[in-house]
Amino acid sequence: MSIKVDTKDEIIMRLVHYFVTVEDYQPIIVNGVKNEIWLENITAPYRIVRINSNYIHNEEQLMFDNFKVKNIAKQIKKKTLSFKVNTLNILLDLNEDVNINDDKNINTYKVDNLKDVRKEEGLAKLYPKLKTFMTRKGNNLDFIVNITNDINEKTEKENQSYEKVFKPKKIVVTNVIIGINIMMFILTILFPIIQNLFILSPSAVKAGEIWRLLTAAFLHGDFIHLLVNMYSLNIIGTQIETFLGRSKYLVIYFGSAVTGCLLSCVITNSLSLGASGAIFGLLGSITYFGYHYRIYLGSVLKSQIIPVIVINLLLGFLMPFIDNAGHIGGLFGGLFITMSLGIGHKDDKTNRINGVIITIIYLIFLSYLLFFR
Repeated sequence: MSIKVDTKDEIIMRLVHYFVTVEDYQPIIVNGVKNEIWLENITAPYRIVRINSNYIHNEEQLMFDNFKVKNIAKQIKKKTLSFKVNTLNILLDLNEDVNINDDKNINTYKVDNLKDVRKEEGLAKLYPKLKTFMTRKGNNLDFIVNITNDINEKTEKENQSYEKVFKPKKIVVTNVIIGINIMMFILTILFPIIQNLFILSPSAVKAGEIWRLLTAAFLHGDFIHLLVNMYSLNIIGTQIETFLGRSKYLVIYFGSAVTGCLLSCVITNSLSLGASGAIFGLLGSITYFGYHYRIYLGSVLKSQIIPVIVINLLLGFLMPFIDNAGHIGGLFGGLFITMSLGIGHKDDKTNRINGVIITIIYLIFLSYLLFFR
């Protein structure tokens, strides 16, 4: 069986093959376009790669094409909560008399053949692996089959990794934490001295009773306080436990509780109690997670998570007897700790190292303000 693959189609298949299997780009659907392929990788230097096989015969058409790319990039920028979206625009059928002028955040390259792909001053300068990746194709049918199989295999691996993250899991840690909070509430009613021993007291912490930085997160002033916090924990905690796993969840929860209590002691000089600092830490954690998975959670991040954080912080500033310092301390603690622990294949080793450094500095800074200033 003989199948003919023309030059333009071969370049498209090879480029898509390379960007998907080597550079971890994913195809995205853009409505209203024809003979164009759009690829996206929100962690790459060029977040968008667009391959256009339409014929562009004059500079006016090129200007309109750039205008279209800008508009689509703007939509993707808004969707992914990105400050800047660098776009690599590859044109496969451009009149040789048309001059290319790079626009802001859009680098345009003309490609007529595979030699253009390998040129040092062209795409190979941006992606050096392209020079060796564009190997001899061999039989046309084998070429198509092999590329298709490679892309399908890569896509299947990506789907499995996302399924592993988002697949519903048995919730254990959240239920245990809720149970401990309920148990402690009952015990404090039966034995009021427990609350005196475990409540957050800045003077007692400075005197050496540092366990209060954690135990205060398991105490509540009344039933309504307990009910609101446990309802919030059940909603946000189950998400973190599902997305990040039980071990990371425990570190984030307890770490956020401690950082919340630390900032509370630094800023206020009053008694405090409640799980809200740790819960705000979980909100910081899911904000970090949602940002890295914003292709899937971008609308949730904008419409639910961020508004919940902002509204609750505003209420904390407006209403008396709410320890907003504890909320803010827990929020940033949860975000920094999640950054240091990592969220799977969506972040890299550099991010985790930076997260560890920031978390350590944050803890040292709060401890210094509390104990040594």
